[in-house]
Amino acid sequence: MGGSRFAQGVLDAVRPSDTVTIVANTADDITLYGLRICPDLDTLMYTLSGGIDPVRGWGRTGETWNAKAELEAYGVEEAWFGLGDRDLATHLVRTSMLRSGASLSDATARLCERWQLGGTSRSSGTVRLLPMSDEVVETHIDTTIDGERRRIHFQEFWIRHHAEVPVHAVELVGVEQAKAAPGVLEAIARADVVLVPPSNPIVSVGPIIGVKEIREALRATAAPVVGVSPIIGGSAVRGMANQLLSGLGVEVSASGVAALHGSRTSDGILDGWLVDDSDAEEVPAIEQLGMAVRAVPLWMSDPPKTRKLAEDALQLARELGR
Repeated sequence: MGGSRFAQGVLDAVRPSDTVTIVANTADDITLYGLRICPDLDTLMYTLSGGIDPVRGWGRTGETWNAKAELEAYGVEEAWFGLGDRDLATHLVRTSMLRSGASLSDATARLCERWQLGGTSRSSGTVRLLPMSDEVVETHIDTTIDGERRRIHFQEFWIRHHAEVPVHAVELVGVEQAKAAPGVLEAIARADVVLVPPSNPIVSVGPIIGVKEIREALRATAAPVVGVSPIIGGSAVRGMANQLLSGLGVEVSASGVAALHGSRTSDGILDGWLVDDSDAEEVPAIEQLGMAVRAVPLWMSDPPKTRKLAEDALQLARELGR
């Protein structure tokens, strides 16, 4: 949710002549009920077109849940993952295309034709939504459930178990073989600015930069790379980043995530990093990592504040570009 909300702020902050390319994590994707479900792609698609449920922050507005109720009535074991009736159509179209031989990039472009991304933004700049890869990559969590060591899909960890089981390790299955999707490397190479949103650093940002070609492109681009901390005051704003970071031995702090991503001066991906005002005391330590740091308000509690955060990120990028 943090990434999609920040993306909307970026669209509000840029000029109408600008092109914004959004590279989405696809390692959350899962196949259930015979359908290929891509939660991050869909959340971005719905958010940037005004189709997202504003209360939940995911799924369609005006959603109903008749199919989910029927699956539960049939005793389908996978019914822990709820698909809304309107959302179901998206997965049917995508899966049909994939089974016919289309790539995930092709299916994403087809779905986005309907939604006209960026139509709700004040700038109405050109928007492209790309999957990080057309190959299948899935995030699996090594955990213990009822005393038994198990490896489960991230969606089962997050939705079925509410991230309330321990995290021993995180495995990105297929990431080593994955290639960047068409357009991703070109977008990074030609970018004026690259922004890393305040998304979960392990399961949202991590898989994208885990694709070797993408990480190398981030290391090589002439554009400044500026990230936004997903941690405010020693805790994630929303989601399960606390559990994942702690389970992997990473400090749950703005500086802990900055160190995880690393500076481009030391084989990392960042030139700049924004932290919240409340974490300003961490600025000197983060600067020692080799990146420029600014303390600004990070809470995206309404559209104007979200736009201001995007403007702050772009401003730091301009300073670094000079």
